[in-house]
Amino acid sequence: MSTRLKLFGATALGCALALPALTTGALAQPAPAATPVAAAAPAAAPSNFFSRFYQAYIDELTPSEPDPSAPAIRRPPPFPPQPENAPPYPFTEWPFGGASPIGATVPAMVESPLMHALKPTSFGTWLDDNGIQIYGWINPGMNLSTSGNRKGGNWPAAYAYDPNTLWLDQAVVIFERTPDTVQQDHLDWGFRVSPIYGETYRYTTGLGYASYQLQKKNYQDGFDAPMVYGELYIPGVAQGLLLRLGRYISVPDTEAQLAPNNYMYSHSMTYAYDNYTNTGLLATLQVTNNLMLQGGITVGTDAAPWLHGSPQYGYTVPGAGYTVGYQNGLKDPGVQPSYTACIRWTSDSSNDTVYGCGNGLNNGTFGYNNLQQYAATYYHKFNDKWHLTYEVWDMHENNVPNGNYTGPKQAIYPFGTLLNGPFAAQCGAARSVCRAEEYAMVSYLNYLITPDDNISLRLEFFNDQNGQRTGVKTRYLNPAIGLQHWFTPTIQVRPELAMYNSLDKPAFNGSPAGGAVKPPNSRQQLVFSMDLIWHY
Repeated sequence: MSTRLKLFGATALGCALALPALTTGALAQPAPAATPVAAAAPAAAPSNFFSRFYQAYIDELTPSEPDPSAPAIRRPPPFPPQPENAPPYPFTEWPFGGASPIGATVPAMVESPLMHALKPTSFGTWLDDNGIQIYGWINPGMNLSTSGNRKGGNWPAAYAYDPNTLWLDQAVVIFERTPDTVQQDHLDWGFRVSPIYGETYRYTTGLGYASYQLQKKNYQDGFDAPMVYGELYIPGVAQGLLLRLGRYISVPDTEAQLAPNNYMYSHSMTYAYDNYTNTGLLATLQVTNNLMLQGGITVGTDAAPWLHGSPQYGYTVPGAGYTVGYQNGLKDPGVQPSYTACIRWTSDSSNDTVYGCGNGLNNGTFGYNNLQQYAATYYHKFNDKWHLTYEVWDMHENNVPNGNYTGPKQAIYPFGTLLNGPFAAQCGAARSVCRAEEYAMVSYLNYLITPDDNISLRLEFFNDQNGQRTGVKTRYLNPAIGLQHWFTPTIQVRPELAMYNSLDKPAFNGSPAGGAVKPPNSRQQLVFSMDLIWHY
């Protein structure tokens, strides 16, 4: 089974696009994961850390007016305007990956309650002087499901792995400095380190990044750090060039692993079964105010660059004349030079953005998650109340062991030691290996109810043509609806209801990996879920 769980056809897209008999209006990459504390500090700041921390939550209930003398946080027109606000949306820039937004990022853009409490201290002064911030959130969640199996019964839906459960999804702390990409007269730098702990580590895990927690122990909660990178901003190259080096969230998706960067608590299967993280160097060039290009080289997808070892497990590819080998499942064909190329265009009004990428591209030999992904996202703002996001991708891997092969056994499954390894393919019985391919489409139609409330309708079609991503060779059609409500600028809840449908055979109420593996026995699954995000 894939640790990643990155899991609409024309029917679903038609439903989403048929709704907008709406008027067109104006237009934004994931916002900082913490929410600004908009209030001014009290006249006499409390003297101790905990009092200041508490006071920050009180002050945000009576926000102050913006400071007119504050430096610009966005380039002026003709640079496209900011399309959306956070809250209630999870972003201010239409989402893209691999770079801080060029022309719309400055250091210390967010003052969290934690930074408010640290400010009067010598450490807080040093952080402030250097534009460095520390912030994060606690994210518990729950779900009620028609699937009754306690361990993995909601699979292949994501993220709530176990049905009828209350647990910690993620506790996150972010250490970061964002570069000043608004100015165009000097070099600037940035970085982010984002350790997480909780149930969602099983979706971010990359082979070699403390992956023993999932692949050997199958812990319910675990640690990971899906983003550890540095950035260098170079002005004077067109409208600006930004280099990112390290481990970062993969580039194409509308959704992201960190909870505040998503409309809904759950994730689409479209997101849950594609590339999660890449490790390497990515260059982002703002060619004009409207056009952005990206190109990079990585070690593949969801794998650490230091994986090595002599073969202990392996399989021979018939007719190809070579053997792929692994040591305890840790020698991965994905650890090879791999390439990313993207293009993004935004209209002058920011009402429309199109973003297309090829990610993790190499020879595509089957590995832990050596996914060859071609993806495109589209964002359209109809007016101040309605906007649409839409994503489509196609992926494949080559020379995947065929679980239906009935001939002489010339292959040993290379991930036999992993509790949550990738699935074999389901192809014709005459072939020992085959190409596994899948495609998916998802849309979010969003309606702004109040400045603190948004409702999202998610429609999705996912075709696992060879069963290699979900373990079941079937098509999925999944509608869902969710509400995002902000009690304050730092506290939000996201209740939702999702219906999952496997069109060809049972795919739900099973147990996919670890312990007593049970086959699925249901074609439908209804899940009510809700989470709380408390920023600090």
